[in-house]
Amino acid sequence: MRPTAAFTPLLALALAATALTACGGGSGSDPDTVKVSFKQSTDNSIKVMDTYLADIKQQFEKAHPGKKVELVPIKAPDSEYYTKLQQMLRSPKTAPDLVYEDTFLINSDITSGYLKPLDPYLAKWPDWNRFIDTAKAAAKGEDGKTYGVPDGTDTRGLWFDKGVFAKAGLPADWQPKTWKDVLTAARAIKRKVPGVIPLNVYTGKPVGEAATMQTFEMLLYGTNDGRTDPLYDKASKKWIAGGQGFEDALAFVETVYKEKLGPDVSDALDPNVMTRVRGEWLPKGRLGIALDGSWLPQDWLPGSGHEWPEWSEKLGLAAMPTQHGQAPGKVSMSGGWTWSIPAKAGNPDLAFEFVKTMQTKANARKWYVANSGIAVREDVAKDPGYATAQPGTEFFTDLVRHTHYRPAYPAYPKVSTAIQEAMEGVTTGDMSVDEATGGYVDALKDATDDQGVER
Repeated sequence: MRPTAAFTPLLALALAATALTACGGGSGSDPDTVKVSFKQSTDNSIKVMDTYLADIKQQFEKAHPGKKVELVPIKAPDSEYYTKLQQMLRSPKTAPDLVYEDTFLINSDITSGYLKPLDPYLAKWPDWNRFIDTAKAAAKGEDGKTYGVPDGTDTRGLWFDKGVFAKAGLPADWQPKTWKDVLTAARAIKRKVPGVIPLNVYTGKPVGEAATMQTFEMLLYGTNDGRTDPLYDKASKKWIAGGQGFEDALAFVETVYKEKLGPDVSDALDPNVMTRVRGEWLPKGRLGIALDGSWLPQDWLPGSGHEWPEWSEKLGLAAMPTQHGQAPGKVSMSGGWTWSIPAKAGNPDLAFEFVKTMQTKANARKWYVANSGIAVREDVAKDPGYATAQPGTEFFTDLVRHTHYRPAYPAYPKVSTAIQEAMEGVTTGDMSVDEATGGYVDALKDATDDQGVER
């Protein structure tokens, strides 16, 4: 999943007018045309989704004579995409027949009544049994119904520069067992390889969900035994306020920036830091270790505009370890996107037929490979052609068994923002870990109507 960011009510109002006209006459204006809305990359050189959907459109129209597909791209950064999409979903005049939903916010749209439950369709679709349970759960509402078909997932781990490691006297087959091992390697790079950023972990509000999920939750979910959720208590249906694991995760972030093992704070809090990691720091050998996602190679593939064919030779991969090396030893977080049918779609049956075309085994594999995605269909995951299609695919697919999904309930965006604020406080040094944790507890109570529980 591409990292996500928070959006504001002001931005929502500013974009409302353009969003309401994005779908022309609405999905129901032509019963023979299915309107498919998707997120188009703001980078004109990245055409992965456009190319894939154009191929599926051609297949669908050939298999369904007389039916047409109208692709409705929304070219916008993540935060603006969410806002435009939600505006479109509010009226049958603007709602498309099929939309691309980030699991980060899908429950907000479910709660708002914007999406149609797909269970009647899924019950008659044999391929649904091929999808892994954790991916299915990511598109499920609190009512137990399913509101989206996942088109892949992602995992996260440690990318490291083998050349930098050699200069720092670190092994080319580095596989840290604890958080201490990660910090020890970063400290060695700082001492021995001047001019290189030892370790990048995303932090603070400017990068939004990338800070919460790719850094904080990667740490937090490695502080316990892996069997219980340290952020949300499913039994009581309450959010967990603070706790030792929370403080330890914040302390790790504090250490990185206090010891100057990470980028300059001004760079770390730059909204464009993710682009710099993928397009500048890693390709140019300016970053030793990056805690980041499985999708990075998408930007380096031929035709991407940022080709880096040597990346698999220059970079190594390691799993993020649990805090003290306790079982299961590795930790990862997963997100992803789903295809959902709006509640006000005019042609829902035709929309699901389009989903079925996208999600044949062959088409699903084609998408996973093109998007540097991780398979959520068991039959594709076991396909040798998928596992060997791209360096790193097998490594990141293996992490699925160690992964966790965010408790993406309606309050999650506010909880995530509260975590980002705590992270930013310890990154800048404006707050101690205790102060940042206390601020989080207060913000959590406000965000969840005092539903947080101490642990």
